[in-house]
Amino acid sequence: MVTLIDTISERQVRPRHPEKANRPDSVSPPKPDWIRVRAPTSRSYANTRNIVKENGLVTVCEEAGCPNIGECWDKKHATFMIMGDTCTRACAFCNVRTGMPDGLDPDEPAHVALATKKLGLAHVVVTSVDRDDLADGGAEHFARTIRAIRESCPTTTIEILTPDFLRKDGALEVVVAAKPDVFNHNLETVPSRYQSVRPGARYFHSVRLLQRVKEIDPTIFTKSGIMVGLGEERHEVLQVMDDLRSADVDFLTVGQYLQPTLKHHAVMRYVTPEEFKGYEQIAFTKGFLMASASPLTRSSHHAGEDFARLKAAREAKLQSAG
Repeated sequence: MVTLIDTISERQVRPRHPEKANRPDSVSPPKPDWIRVRAPTSRSYANTRNIVKENGLVTVCEEAGCPNIGECWDKKHATFMIMGDTCTRACAFCNVRTGMPDGLDPDEPAHVALATKKLGLAHVVVTSVDRDDLADGGAEHFARTIRAIRESCPTTTIEILTPDFLRKDGALEVVVAAKPDVFNHNLETVPSRYQSVRPGARYFHSVRLLQRVKEIDPTIFTKSGIMVGLGEERHEVLQVMDDLRSADVDFLTVGQYLQPTLKHHAVMRYVTPEEFKGYEQIAFTKGFLMASASPLTRSSHHAGEDFARLKAAREAKLQSAG
């Protein structure tokens, strides 16, 4: 578990999730051995952390308490989180700080591009907090960041993981026009769990958003992911797969939900590695070009390697069709 109080930030100490502070504790079952990870200690991890801090950047690896941070940062892989560290929504599963965000940093796109260059990234992942306070939800800031990386690192491929831009007309078109290589937007869970897990979002809006990306620019790979262990049924997971394939989504990730604090949604069940393997096999049979399903699978985990496989799968599909 992580603490609800942020004692590291220079800002005044306050609850990280004020909306959850008075909720009763939700106790999860003990973690099984198959999802335990070692604490990060390598020199490469420390070097990555230094580059992130020197450029004043935020990473979802830290903010969301990702269990893969040691492995990824050891390989100099980091997922940059733009538009600050404070989200305007309060999803029941997420450990990112909630509240009213600060204004946008106009220099942030350049800082992300510089860090990408310093880390020597062949593939970079950029995500963000939800910014419902902004007229475009941060779409132009995403586009500026993509363009800055392209200018500084022309051979680097770019993957973005965006919010849903709910009720922000024209926002999606701005981001797609900047031509990321991969457009990722996570559904997070099955429709029946949205009210308790992701109440600020709308399931079919998210599916439609991914479909619109393909309609606007069919060359962009699309990707989405869900967590399991939140009380969903197996048939619901399979229906999500069908919904995503109907939207022509290329890549699916499925990972185990892990409770950040006792104030967050409890883990209802730890899905076994064998069940994850079954989900992955089914996803491929349903037509996804790429699928990754395991207890520690996360949207950005092995993103560079997976992008190479994604391209190869598309090329093989085109050749077989020709």
